[in-house]
Amino acid sequence: MPVRRLRGRWPTGVAVVTTGEGRGRVGLTVSSLLVVDGDPGVIVMMLDPLSDLAETLEVGTPCVVNVLGGGHDRLAEVFAGAGPAPGGPFTVGEWAATEHGPALVDAVARASCRVSDVATTETGWSVRHEATIETVEVTDRPALRHERGRLS
Repeated sequence: MPVRRLRGRWPTGVAVVTTGEGRGRVGLTVSSLLVVDGDPGVIVMMLDPLSDLAETLEVGTPCVVNVLGGGHDRLAEVFAGAGPAPGGPFTVGEWAATEHGPALVDAVARASCRVSDVATTETGWSVRHEATIETVEVTDRPALRHERGRLS
């Protein structure tokens, strides 16, 4: 597929988007993500409509966009459903409960958001979710990137 090959050559950052608390926590590895500057800023996420995260994120739902860095390869694979995680995905990595959802303690950057819009139709094989950014935390560490099916 030419589109898939094009997408594979477009390097992207990798994040795990999370929401919920306790046994209701859900998360998904997301690389189809766009940070839009503004006042307030917005994060646009293209999610698999059949994912637990997409089914959970409704307008008004709080969420956390955890930007991954070096050493997070396994975590990215687990939350993408491509790696094993006995006991569930939140057993991989260290997570702190926040009012917006689970926050990865050693994330390279983190945005606490609230879903502001959910598309009613699919775009390609995804559904668009927009989240208004409420707080941002950043470090100077480099972000993990995805290119040609590999994490680096």
